[in-house]
Amino acid sequence: MTSILFRFVANAVALAAAVWLVGDITLGDDDTSTGGRTATLLVVALIFGLVNLVVKPIVKVLSLPLLVLSLGLFTLVINALMLMLTSALAGDAFEVDGFWPAVLGGLIISIVSWTVNMVLDSD
Repeated sequence: MTSILFRFVANAVALAAAVWLVGDITLGDDDTSTGGRTATLLVVALIFGLVNLVVKPIVKVLSLPLLVLSLGLFTLVINALMLMLTSALAGDAFEVDGFWPAVLGGLIISIVSWTVNMVLDSD
């Protein structure tokens, strides 16, 4: 149970970092209060976690030949597609404007999420 909570927190922090660092990734503008933005971020983190739990493994298995041929670099494209799918599912609450911002955002999310998981999950 705590592992799921750690991953959820890591996803939320990583998404916040991507929104902050990449100009073409935005969080909903309808509520500018800190509490409203935090709630929106938590909902988007939940959607992102579900996308990564359900869709990403299927896409990775189907793209296994490309992953092998690219020595794993195709994972960047898969991460970008998962971020764009999250944007489509979240509607106006979370928007990614284009493929290249999604690639950069996916890279940032991977690095920040890995770092946060390492810090939170240390024994």
